[in-house]
Amino acid sequence: MKFLEKTWETFKSDKLLQRILANSGYLLSSNVLSMGLSVIQSILAGRLLGVAGFGVIGTITAFASTLNRLFSFRMNELVVKYFGEARANHQSGRAGAVVKAAALGETGSAILSFLILVLLAPYVSARLADDPATAPLFILYGSMVLLNFATETATGVLQVTNKFRSYAVVNLISSIVNAAIIVWAFFTKRGMMEIVWAYLAGKAILGLGTAYLGLKEMRNDLGAGWWKAPFSELPAFKELFGFAFSTNISSTIIMLVRDNEALWIAYFLSPTAVGYAKTALAIINLVQIPITPFISTTYPEINHAVIKKDWTLLRRLLKRVTLISGGWTLATSLGLVVLGPWLLLFYGPDFQPAYVPMLIFLAGLGFANIFFWNRPLLLSLGLPAVPTRISLYCGIAKVALAFLLVPRLGLNFEAFLLSAFFIVSVAFIILRGLREVRKRESLNLEGNPA
Repeated sequence: MKFLEKTWETFKSDKLLQRILANSGYLLSSNVLSMGLSVIQSILAGRLLGVAGFGVIGTITAFASTLNRLFSFRMNELVVKYFGEARANHQSGRAGAVVKAAALGETGSAILSFLILVLLAPYVSARLADDPATAPLFILYGSMVLLNFATETATGVLQVTNKFRSYAVVNLISSIVNAAIIVWAFFTKRGMMEIVWAYLAGKAILGLGTAYLGLKEMRNDLGAGWWKAPFSELPAFKELFGFAFSTNISSTIIMLVRDNEALWIAYFLSPTAVGYAKTALAIINLVQIPITPFISTTYPEINHAVIKKDWTLLRRLLKRVTLISGGWTLATSLGLVVLGPWLLLFYGPDFQPAYVPMLIFLAGLGFANIFFWNRPLLLSLGLPAVPTRISLYCGIAKVALAFLLVPRLGLNFEAFLLSAFFIVSVAFIILRGLREVRKRESLNLEGNPA
């Protein structure tokens, strides 16, 4: 009881944590509603298409997202760091130039990604979906890449300016439209084409809506002519490109190793195995949904504390958000262990084999969920290459073992490899970040003796 009272008193006195939780609350409210809709649409799509068809849909959506991220520079992270620094230092010209450069770069990469997707669609439809006739569906859903031409840049702007409520509304609207089309498709006995259209509609609303919000916020923050800021206002090209390149490489590694299970399973196993994995990960999303907003809302605050060199504030922030994420993750993970078989029944009896891989996935994803701040900490410290290297080494080991053993040992071993990747890589990134904080704190104390 005393612990709870002390925790409540701490929360009431911590204005920074209150702001993070308030901003997270906007996204969380949207995400919880979106989660409910996502679960419903996932169940209906699974029942409508069956395990194999559900796996094909997962392969189509994963391929487009993978290709988009392959050429993405994670512009939201670049914008948070450099646009955030420029605003903090009242450098409006630099702030505008950073966002303009990020938006142009993201648009160019989107066009390139879509062209490559069109070229590869015939091959991946035959090799991964086991059905060349699905090639037009790969291209149709792949157009979401063009519709999200500036999503990352706009998201970074909204993160820095604390405009999370508007983003949450757009996210919710996209989920409602997505779910409504799938509900209609289910009750009218439609097929895979309508499910693809449903997912595409949701992505279109989210992408275009976020871009509009970002543009609106830039006009409010820097004026209507912000986009005229010359590129000469940008930080040193080597520094800017180095950060963008490092985050792109990191994103590529994470995408190939961590966020790409549907494609790996389709390559090594079958669409049916993809269906089991997609179902397992959809249920695990119940654990991740409330923590996901923390990433967006905590990163700018971590970055601000590093800019101020307030290491005491930084430590306190990391400790308290970890207690929150850890408490939620452990409680909900226990719930999934107990209720998992029952939840899978909503998809149908054929989906029961997804239970064991779900538990294996849960171990690694849960660990990463608790320490969600591991990579944002190193980005804020100006060390984007460190998580890239760690993820690369761990990723090479995961993929090598997958080629050797997954075709023989199956889906459960692939789930084990993913969990092991999460636990090992996140642990190393955390240790490196905390060591760097101690180092800089020590240097500050030496430079400012009492």
